[in-house]
Amino acid sequence: MYTSEQVLAALSHVEEPDLKKDLVTLKMIEDIKVENKKISFSVILTTPACPLKEMIKNACTNAIHHFVDKDAEVVINMTSRVTTKGTNTFPNIKNIIAVASGKGGVGKSTVAVNLALSLGKKGAKVGLIDADIYGPSLPIMFHLEGERPSIAVVEGKNKILPIEKYGIKLLSIGFFADPNQAIPWRGPMVSSAIKQLFNDAEWGELDYLIVDMPPGTGDVHITVAQGFPVAGAVIVTTPQNVALADAKKGAGMFRMEGVKVPILGVIENMSYFTPAELPNNKYYIFGQDGGKKLAEQFDVPFLGEIPLVKAVSEGGDSGEPISLNQNHPLSHAFLDIAEKVAQQVAIQNAVANKELVG
Repeated sequence: MYTSEQVLAALSHVEEPDLKKDLVTLKMIEDIKVENKKISFSVILTTPACPLKEMIKNACTNAIHHFVDKDAEVVINMTSRVTTKGTNTFPNIKNIIAVASGKGGVGKSTVAVNLALSLGKKGAKVGLIDADIYGPSLPIMFHLEGERPSIAVVEGKNKILPIEKYGIKLLSIGFFADPNQAIPWRGPMVSSAIKQLFNDAEWGELDYLIVDMPPGTGDVHITVAQGFPVAGAVIVTTPQNVALADAKKGAGMFRMEGVKVPILGVIENMSYFTPAELPNNKYYIFGQDGGKKLAEQFDVPFLGEIPLVKAVSEGGDSGEPISLNQNHPLSHAFLDIAEKVAQQVAIQNAVANKELVG
């Protein structure tokens, strides 16, 4: 008969690859049960989108077989509890992730939408704010043109109820404005509207709130970065030099004094084009490896590249983003990027909570 102490001693040899500490020290092991030769326990990951899930599971199994009994039956429940920074002032929203770019036309909104959907597909509770006040695209990309959020009284206050579609909670200024009319607002009105989307909405419990930022480095960026506990920013660019130059400024803004938002990494969109009739060919229309070089320059992870594929734009225009197509290769590409983003958020939270060594 084995003991819980033997199990914990064995699992203390399993290191969490990102946090560089063992699972027992990190309190990631729970619900140990021992029945004859059967050993079961739960591993509490830092996110349901953990890209290292199978690696950690295999390491736990090997540790039990090596340090306890090579013939033991090991049953592992891989679950998660999304982490947050200890200083988070939004207790119901664990992590706010800004998706930004230095310029328009690089597919930032497409990335934000598919990132949100991919995190949701991994089991996370996700919300999405369209913070592009002057050019909101979320209503079109979710086929919600003309929809209006309802208002409910919550704890004596009127609250906006985000619209939910595909399992994601959504808010956009486009839900409140005439799509045929421009929004001629000055800076203070824009900042006020952004704060309302955060503060006056009943978001409920969220693991991740994705914020689709407008192009550039203006009022909205400062309002979000300084007014809310942003876990990190994802920078979207294309390989073109002009896009990279602006993305560099966008990334630099998050490192300015008074802002100080961690950069989670760089995503390169429209990386290359592959014709349907030549599936093995890649044509680098806008240049090559620009996103990787930008990531290297800022010493942040390169999160992935998204090729130029017609189905992506068609999905956005039809209100059925590409991530909903389980069989499309780009759906898998966005899932991989979502895992890497969640991984970087967990690392940044651990750094803030002083759980990392080194």
